[in-house]
Amino acid sequence: MSKISDTWKIFISYMLVIFLVLCCGGAFGQAKFCKEKICVVEFNAEWNKDNSVPWLDGLVNCGVTRILITDAKMLEEVKMKYNITIMPTVIVYNGKEIKRFQGCLKFKIKAKRKDVQEIINKAL
Repeated sequence: MSKISDTWKIFISYMLVIFLVLCCGGAFGQAKFCKEKICVVEFNAEWNKDNSVPWLDGLVNCGVTRILITDAKMLEEVKMKYNITIMPTVIVYNGKEIKRFQGCLKFKIKAKRKDVQEIINKAL
């Protein structure tokens, strides 16, 4: 009888661990790009760095991170994890994605600094 009891204890322990991983995976699995509450992230490719967003560092009340994709492996990871389909892509986060601005067919961002700043101000 104690052998069955031990088996159930182990089974329940494993189930509890699996449950905690599934519940907490989303919270811990999100990338933390900045220390600030609001974070603006630019994803761009090495071959397109001339089209990086020039006004990004002029944004206020947020952190800014630039991720430059340098190889095919990194590109696949970014595509899968952040659903990046065109370069550059600028995403505003507050722990989760708030708004996404994607490049056009010329691989440039059409959004202006004021457009992104408005999203930041609303999020605050």
